[in-house]
Amino acid sequence: MAETTVVNMGPQHPATHGVLRLVLELDGETVVRCVPEIGYLHTGIEKNAEHHTWQQAVTDTDRMDYLSPLMNNLGFCLAAERLLDLEVPPRCRYIRVLMSELSRIASHLVWLGTYALDLGAQSVYFYAFQAREAILDMYETVSGARMNLSYIRVGGLQYDIPPQLPGMVERFLQEFPRWVHDFRALLDDNPIFVGRTRGIGLMNAEQCMNFGVTGPSLRAAGVAFDLRKSAPYSGYEQFEFDVPTRAEGDCYARYAVRLDEMEQSAAIVRQAIDGLPSGQWRSPDRKITLPPREELKTSMESLIHHFKLASQGFRVPAGEVYQAIESPRGELGFFVASDGGTHPYRMHVRAPSYYNTQALKHMLDGQLVADAVAAVGSLDMIMGEVDR
Repeated sequence: MAETTVVNMGPQHPATHGVLRLVLELDGETVVRCVPEIGYLHTGIEKNAEHHTWQQAVTDTDRMDYLSPLMNNLGFCLAAERLLDLEVPPRCRYIRVLMSELSRIASHLVWLGTYALDLGAQSVYFYAFQAREAILDMYETVSGARMNLSYIRVGGLQYDIPPQLPGMVERFLQEFPRWVHDFRALLDDNPIFVGRTRGIGLMNAEQCMNFGVTGPSLRAAGVAFDLRKSAPYSGYEQFEFDVPTRAEGDCYARYAVRLDEMEQSAAIVRQAIDGLPSGQWRSPDRKITLPPREELKTSMESLIHHFKLASQGFRVPAGEVYQAIESPRGELGFFVASDGGTHPYRMHVRAPSYYNTQALKHMLDGQLVADAVAAVGSLDMIMGEVDR
């Protein structure tokens, strides 16, 4: 019987993309068994949300997938709005799509830069973060924050977009094709990058579905499943875009799918900014949304209403709902239950990173330990949404 060695990869290892521990059993340099161990970043986000009002709970969702916080806001708010039987105005839906797709691009850029850095390609990191900075500047212009925005609210948005945002989006869309060209020039045919990603971390469509893997990792195995197409939400049915896929199911295919997805997201952003409707940016239902600030100086009724919403929150009819959206990492689902009160009775999140993480047990089987870094990074896991 061959003698094996058990080693730890993490929890502090920088290539694990968060506080993740992998217990690897090695036969020489070959991984014969991998046990992912989570729980090092547990924050109790779901339970915290149950002790906040419905509007306050939006801030809890930001902290899960902190690279695409707007996606978390959107999923929770759509769930709450379904319980309220509330429909937001067209302008609000378009702005939500606009900001969500910018968030998808920003998240993929962080993945691209850090993944290339893991594999020894330093230049890509600086290119990717330069592009991401332009999106963070837009975040700051819109909401005043660069990471945990809480911009999408139940019933609408925090604010309407400022007049300078369309110009910032236009400049970004003009620059973005050049950035993508640079990424492809640096990595597509780079012999070191290709050698470390092609045929590594293989996972076919059946295996992905058995583990519950969704998002770019599933599409890299040939399955064109995207909730924006299969179960449209927030007006996505009004936008034209393709669902990129690859058939190989390896690390390189996941890279290629994400690069293609960024281009499709840029096309959606273009449609959203060019077709942005005028009108209200939040629901006129004053039982849910705060009255306009200018009314507070002249209307006692508006002042009282503002005070009651800010201090007590609004009530949501009893019931339960599951709302899923397509996050940068896959199907992000919110199960939300209400008992008719001002707080969520129960919130549980179907986090794509949780399901993607368990696939490591299969992906690393038979791989060289040096290839574990490439396989782990290719899944783009965010431990904030794993350890909720």
